[in-house]
Amino acid sequence: MTATVTTTGTTTGTTTGTKGSDFSPLLREIKAAGLLERRTAAYAMAIGINVALMAVTWAAIAAIGASWWVVLLALPLGILTTRAAFFGHDAGHQQIASSRRLHDWIGMLHGNLVLGMSYAWWNDKHNRHHANPNHTDKDPDVGEGVFVWTLQQAEGRKGLEGWLTRNQARVFFPLLTLEGFNLKVSSIRFLLARRRTERVELGLMAAHVVLYLTALFLIMSPAQALVFALVHHMIFGLHLGSVFAPNHKGMEMPDADSNWGHLEKQVLTSRNVNGGLVTDWMMGGLNYQIEHHLFPSMPRANLRFAQPIVRKYCESIGMPYISTGLIESYRMGLRHMHEVGAELREVS
Repeated sequence: MTATVTTTGTTTGTTTGTKGSDFSPLLREIKAAGLLERRTAAYAMAIGINVALMAVTWAAIAAIGASWWVVLLALPLGILTTRAAFFGHDAGHQQIASSRRLHDWIGMLHGNLVLGMSYAWWNDKHNRHHANPNHTDKDPDVGEGVFVWTLQQAEGRKGLEGWLTRNQARVFFPLLTLEGFNLKVSSIRFLLARRRTERVELGLMAAHVVLYLTALFLIMSPAQALVFALVHHMIFGLHLGSVFAPNHKGMEMPDADSNWGHLEKQVLTSRNVNGGLVTDWMMGGLNYQIEHHLFPSMPRANLRFAQPIVRKYCESIGMPYISTGLIESYRMGLRHMHEVGAELREVS
């Protein structure tokens, strides 16, 4: 098997001998190691700790009160909010327990109530991403939008869109600070279009807005409340975006002619981020992106144990397995975005 990672949007090179059957031996090995088994007690403890830390943070916010020093607490709250997003993500992948209904409630309580973000919207979008990662026609994460990911998407963009494309590598991280707001807006639009079937989610999101804004405006002055909400959402968006950004950008981008099995589809489009326990904690274990894509229902805490098994297997069959440091991973993604905008910079 040969393959070349490109930065312009499609696969170059050829692939052979990696259809669905090549995944079966790896799946058997992972199952034999017990890595697909639920870790419900560990999840209950982790969720409980995060809820307790959020409660302590809100208690500290109330204790400080109407002082500009309170804005500093938007930092830990933003980090803990991102942790809540990780648990909602895991619920969507059925990682926590054996009941789908329980997963739905865990996901809605974390997503809709704690974050003000629709669990149904996230599942719809994220499941399509997992089914066809980095496929420009099927993966919503690389569809044409504020950012573009292929030369074809960049072609002919003018005005503000053209400026963004020419400079997208420079403005990528600054614009991530708006992602917390974008998640809410996208969720509301999704739910309003389906309001007859998503009343529970709409109700939980409404409760989030009322509780969040009431707490801020009761504790702080209006100006402090607005600044706190802004900083909190900017930290949340930057943190969450920084976790998901390094995983696929700059990796293979299959097209309609790519006939890949599950192993190829998930490994060639994904990239791991090396690191220790701090990296694992800050990235929620999603720095083991290859393993997560191969086994989306695997509890996040097990991904690091699956990593050496998956890497060894990929090496044994000649499958490229990419794992880099955090800075290099960001560099690869930003380089890809910069090269996509190259033609527009040449004509401007």
